[in-house]
Formats: sequence, structure tokens, C-alpha cells
Amino acid sequence: IQTTTTPTNRGFEHIDASALAVLRWLKANHVDFVLVGDVARALRGQEAEGGPVAIVAAPYRRNFERLARALDATGAAIRLDGAGIGGETDTTPTKLTAEKLARGQLWTLRCGAYDLDIEGHIPGLESYQDLLYEASRFEPFPGLGVEVASPEDIEHCAHVRRTGSAPEIKIMRAAPA
Repeated sequence: IQTTTTPTNRGFEHIDASALAVLRWLKANHVDFVLVGDVARALRGQEAEGGPVAIVAAPYRRNFERLARALDATGAAIRLDGAGIGGETDTTPTKLTAEKLARGQLWTLRCGAYDLDIEGHIPGLESYQDLLYEASRFEPFPGLGVEVASPEDIEHCAHVRRTGSAPEIKIMRAAPA
């Protein structure tokens, strides 16, 4: 993964260069995905704290194989946020395969100097197709089109990451006075 000085399209100047490098790398490796998380928020023009590129990979074998090969080529390691000395991020080597990626768990990875989160099964989201159907395509710089989850799906994924479960919606009716 390499950061380049390719100028961004108008309106995307605020996107972190390292996030764009990860997106470019994913596309160069022909990985199909929908972007979720803080980078997705930033592409949609919302305030975002920054952080890893978070994706939901298309759940078919060839896609997982391409992603596994790309991760292996970068020497991807599992990222252990706050586990190092002084609360720094630590990593542990890993060998991801298409089978492991298909299990539907969350993978927090470091690929060289870049962070990538691969979201697995997300409670409350029926399928990747539903996520993709609601997504919009953004082009942060020429030739890089990225599917970005809807604001509602981005928030849903964030809620699941924070709490471990899908948001609960309750409809309550007021008793007649």
C-alpha cells in the first residue's frame, strides 16, 4: 500500500491520504466491498474522528481469495488496539485465508502503516446485498469509485461495534388520557 500525491476530486480534500491509499489498494486488488465506519462518514461529508478504513467485503469466494492474497502480500497482522506498551497499538502476525474471511467475524488489521477493519456478519443487517442496495457511489479522486454505505447503515454498524448487538427499536403508545 502506498500513499501517493494524486489530487483528490473537489469536495474530498479533507479525506486522509492514508485512507485513500487503502481504498486505492483494495480497488487495485479487485476487492468488492462497501465502505462503513469513519472514512465512510467523511466521504459523505459528515464529521468523522478518523481511524481505520472499515469495509464489508462482498461474501463470495473469489472476492475473499483476492482479499486474502492482497492481505498476505502486505504482511497484514491482527491489530490489538491499546495492548502495547503505554496503551499503544500492538500487532500479532496472522495468515488470513478465504475460509477465515468467510466466517463472518470482525478482523482488525494493520497492513504496513495502514489500518483496515473487515466487518463480518453485522447483527440486524440481513445481507451484503441489502447494504449494497442502500449504498451510494463516491469518487474521491479520478478513477476511484467507492460504494459507501447509507448514513443509517453506517450508524447501525457503529452501534453494533460499540455495543455488540443491533439497535433495539421500541414503539410505545401513550395511554389515552
